Amino acid sequence: MTSYDVIVVGVGSMGAAASYYLAKSGAKVLGIEQFGISHENGSHAGQSRIIRKAYFEHPDYVPLLERAYHNWKQLENEVGTQLYFPTGLVYAGKPAGVLIKGVKESAKQYNITLEEIDQTECTNRFPSFSIQQDFEILFEPDAGFLTPERCILAFTELAIKSGATIHTQEQLVSWKQEGSSITVQTNAGTYSCKKLVVTAGAWTSHVLPALQQQLTVTRQVLAWAIPQQWNNFTLGNFPCWLIDDAQQPGMYYGFPILPVSKFGGPIGLKAAYHFPGQITNANHVNRNITPEEEAGLMKSVNHYLPNAFDTIHVSKTCLYTNTPDENFIIDFVPGCKNVLVAAGFSGHGFKFASVVGEILCDLSLKGKTELSIDFLSAMRFNQ
Repeated sequence: MTSYDVIVVGVGSMGAAASYYLAKSGAKVLGIEQFGISHENGSHAGQSRIIRKAYFEHPDYVPLLERAYHNWKQLENEVGTQLYFPTGLVYAGKPAGVLIKGVKESAKQYNITLEEIDQTECTNRFPSFSIQQDFEILFEPDAGFLTPERCILAFTELAIKSGATIHTQEQLVSWKQEGSSITVQTNAGTYSCKKLVVTAGAWTSHVLPALQQQLTVTRQVLAWAIPQQWNNFTLGNFPCWLIDDAQQPGMYYGFPILPVSKFGGPIGLKAAYHFPGQITNANHVNRNITPEEEAGLMKSVNHYLPNAFDTIHVSKTCLYTNTPDENFIIDFVPGCKNVLVAAGFSGHGFKFASVVGEILCDLSLKGKTELSIDFLSAMRFNQ
């Protein structure tokens, strides 16, 4: 039985970052991934992920975002490849809505650059938008997107170069803690470790049944469309965007068209609906997307971007892992002082991967972190 300082279960966005920071710190690390690196079965694929600082969800995320931006830059420097692309981000919604109020609150509290623009200026700068008159429009120039598959591969490559062992296509069967040692059984072998880090995404409650009540997995649909005016939506001409929909709960968001010669596929203009979808089991996800689902997304996106979704070229599913309050869990597992979990990233977590990896490393090796994560405690649901 091979022994490690830390075993990381799930080498996706958070697990790859954690493996890197742990190995870089000198720990003997094993990463176990049931699929490949990267893959489309979970939550971290899809060509692009928004990164932004004026965080409407909770102002306490902003210091973590400041560190995340710093860490993404460090990763870019280390691999010599651009991973963050600052396109700017258009926010729109009713002034009293959760998006606009939250964005302005975070920007004010942390002095984040934010531009207030009216419909005329928005049309002049980004003529593809059609924003209704009772919506407020904000623009965050330092927001943009990350390329998730390349980020995960970069973290994994650097982890391996720093001495980590990464096993793919290997599935966890069980784990148990005996004294100060943890035994991990997979379909390929048995290992032991001092600390176990669970970053299993939608499979977290399968690994940690005690968290089953706190984590709900939902099926989400996203699509890439072919617009009527292609050049209006290309990288450099079009920003990322996030709109608080007035017709139904949740928000719509999207990205510029990315050249596949540089970014890979899918081809087209990407958009999706940010709101928990149909509850599912990570092992039994319906990957078939209905014409009604595509038509509903097309109709809603075209309300704000007329004729942008002329025809859908590719549609895919991904998974959200939602907590009751939609905030993450980053903590030691209650009752297991040597087991850590990072979960519940519910559609807005990828941008934090670079800082979550650092936090998990600190907690594993030092038992604490200097970064403020008290509001992400696993115990908050028991209070």
